[in-house]
Amino acid sequence: MKDHKDHPNPHPGRQPDKELSPQAMRLKAMIAVLIEKGVLTREQLDQEIEKFQGQPQNDGAKAVAHAWVDPDFKKRLLANPKRALSEIGLAPKPIISNDPENEHEAQLTVVENTDNLHHVTVCTLCSCYPQQLLGRPPDWYKSLVYRSRIVRDPRGVLDEFGLHIGKDVRIQLLDSTADLRFLVLPQRPKGTEKMSEEELAKLVTRDSMIGTGQPRTP
Repeated sequence: MKDHKDHPNPHPGRQPDKELSPQAMRLKAMIAVLIEKGVLTREQLDQEIEKFQGQPQNDGAKAVAHAWVDPDFKKRLLANPKRALSEIGLAPKPIISNDPENEHEAQLTVVENTDNLHHVTVCTLCSCYPQQLLGRPPDWYKSLVYRSRIVRDPRGVLDEFGLHIGKDVRIQLLDSTADLRFLVLPQRPKGTEKMSEEELAKLVTRDSMIGTGQPRTP
């Protein structure tokens, strides 16, 4: 494992082949052959990935924006995410465990960032992640670099993301598992009091719902 100076950036880009599962390696080889034979192009592949990523991520952003404007909904979202999401037509499909021999619905927990507490999520074992709301997990989230370093030095890693958490703010690390996934409810940006819910949703970023970033500023 490389130390801090060897890996100054926690965004390692595409996942190294040595970290890919055998299934992922086969899929990567198949895609390469299809592109080589002209069955599809890299641009078409990227477009399909964007479609897959975009809509679920938008769903997560809509839930966050609605929580910002409706305090009662926020309470229900924190207490019972599945039921609250169903209220606004965003009930995600069941989050199924990665264990094929013991498939079951994983629990979704929503946590709120405050002036004194900042949450950040990781899956130290693999890449468990609420894809139904956030889309496909970024490559860096799945990388061994992020999974190991965020545990050892969360404040330092967040600094490298450009997210500077004050020393007076406690950082709470949340470890996702096959049984439990997390969605971070970021704080509403200042100066957005007159913005509509639709406008607010556009400020919510994927990273802000992971805890490695903040919403956009208006």
